[in-house]
Amino acid sequence: RCAELQIQLTEAVSTMAGQKELIAKLEHDLSTIQALPTVHRPDAEGAAVPSLEKIPEPIKEATALFYGHPPSPGTSFPEGQVDSLLSIISSQRERFRARNQELEGENRMMQHTVHALQSELDNLRADNIKLYEKIKFLQSYPGRGGSRDDTEQRYSSQYEERLDPFSSFSRKERQRKYLSLSPWDKATLSM
Repeated sequence: RCAELQIQLTEAVSTMAGQKELIAKLEHDLSTIQALPTVHRPDAEGAAVPSLEKIPEPIKEATALFYGHPPSPGTSFPEGQVDSLLSIISSQRERFRARNQELEGENRMMQHTVHALQSELDNLRADNIKLYEKIKFLQSYPGRGGSRDDTEQRYSSQYEERLDPFSSFSRKERQRKYLSLSPWDKATLSM
């Protein structure tokens, strides 16, 4: 029994030493990648890269594994290490995907809120103009003096514009002309 435990201990120690070496290599590779200011990317796929020697070895190895090319001579990854890297990258991709879906959901909620607030704002503006119209009507009775405040002045121009037949006609004509344009002209006009 003692010999069995001794064998298991030596196996565990050798596994731990191997893992320590892998961790040190991974930390070294990460520090090499982080030390780079930026990795130069070619202008197009297949374009010649004049500074290929600036790309660190870990990136070359990972790219070679990804595209199925054999890695550089002298650098072969054990099967367990490739599976380990694949599981790390897969879990990171899943975290990013979940975060992306969460952000898209938040974006949809924000857009919905903005649309709801915009429609509420439009309704409040219409209500304010109607209230101004009622104020105007009440002030038209004899014996009613009117002291105008800022709110009344602000809505008076909108009220007068709504009643102005020329601006209403102009708005309708612009809308008619716009609807008669071709889609290409509409796109050009919007640009």
